[in-house]
Amino acid sequence: MTGSRGEFATRYGPCALIAGASEGIGAAFARELARKGLDLVLVARRPEPLDALAREIAGFASVRVRCLPLDLARADASAELLRALDGEDVGLVVYNAALAPGGAFLELPLERQLAALDVNTRSPLALAHGFGRRMASRGRGGIVLMSSLTAFQGSPFVTTYGATKSFLLSLAEGLWYELAPQGVDVLCVLAGATRTPSYLRQRAQGGAPGELEPDQVAREALAKLGREPSMIPGRFNRFASQLLRRVLPRRTAIRIMGAQTRGMTLET
Repeated sequence: MTGSRGEFATRYGPCALIAGASEGIGAAFARELARKGLDLVLVARRPEPLDALAREIAGFASVRVRCLPLDLARADASAELLRALDGEDVGLVVYNAALAPGGAFLELPLERQLAALDVNTRSPLALAHGFGRRMASRGRGGIVLMSSLTAFQGSPFVTTYGATKSFLLSLAEGLWYELAPQGVDVLCVLAGATRTPSYLRQRAQGGAPGELEPDQVAREALAKLGREPSMIPGRFNRFASQLLRRVLPRRTAIRIMGAQTRGMTLET
């Protein structure tokens, strides 16, 4: 648990790795961590948004920013990343990268759904293992895995994506318990509707209740790191999640989710 900016940097610095940093929540984490004085390694498929974000951060924070364009769907992506950062003292890993094929399960190409497994489950597992070992050996550090409210029940029309987010919730909560005695804090962030560029491109007219800005998600998540195994940003989202999970029958919760996700063609 940390309080001041200096305490945060001491526990989770000197360097933070953010996977999926090109825009939205990942970019918001980068800005917040730069303000806390951490050097950054930014990872995403496209180099141009990473370079633009690095220039933006240079305008308000005196931290070192390294950009590593990398497709996390590649089988060797995590091993390459661990090799590339062998000389970096990474004290915090934020895994925000995600692939979210949207549409009817049987109509979506199987290859896209298998790629979602690679990006959303294999890569974060491998990075948590590799960097978790390094953090445990020095006795401090943190891992943040970005999940979703789709983790709590079946999510029609983003079915594979929701299943991968359930995996991340279970993984993070198990690691929270296992790694705490070794000084490594683990947090799962279950985000609801967030006004990221990809979400704004596909959302229904008028949007969804409880929408948050990416900066709010990042701030609330970092405030909970070291305090809880999992958290839901936004008061409305916490209320809605409690309603769906503890009050309504499970089949009703699934139908509500299906009504929200029908027609989505989300890809991130």
